Amino acid sequence: MFAHGSGSGRFSPRNRAVAEVLVEAGLATLLMDLLTREEEAEDQRTARLRFDVQLLGDRVIGTIDWLSREPDVGELSVGCFGASTGAAAALIAAGERSRRVAAVVSRGGRPDLAAHALTRVTAPTLLIVGGRDTEVIRLNRSAQAELTGESKLVIVPGAGHLFEEPRALEKVAALARDWFLAHL
Repeated sequence: MFAHGSGSGRFSPRNRAVAEVLVEAGLATLLMDLLTREEEAEDQRTARLRFDVQLLGDRVIGTIDWLSREPDVGELSVGCFGASTGAAAALIAAGERSRRVAAVVSRGGRPDLAAHALTRVTAPTLLIVGGRDTEVIRLNRSAQAELTGESKLVIVPGAGHLFEEPRALEKVAALARDWFLAHL
């Protein structure tokens, strides 16, 4: 399940590229918008909702609960892939639904925004950060120290926050695929 950051949604080319690699590996994927159209429009004007990680986390939790009731996928382990503030939402959900969430991957994420939930996250968590994204590296290292389950921080050399550099996103997709295959 993909939890997108601000200004991004189920049509995000970056997350769709990662999802495609996961599907090719035999993993089911769900890309969803965490904000309604009206909320997204408001956020574009005010930037108020993009950092409301509790709201975003509640939406991820609701989706996990919905997935649990679906006959075709209800028994599958859940992996959460979070980007930017969506990473905090994914970690909040992993802490609240620890029996359902079996793995978390954060791409250029802000896990520090889920500070209150980090100690409850037992799912193996992979933090992927671009090598040129120095502030986010620092924030991820700090958040990683709070995680109680298995965790790993991978820095992609030469990549920025959005992993737009040649082959950077492919590296992210391969790391996510391998992490999910090992832990789901």
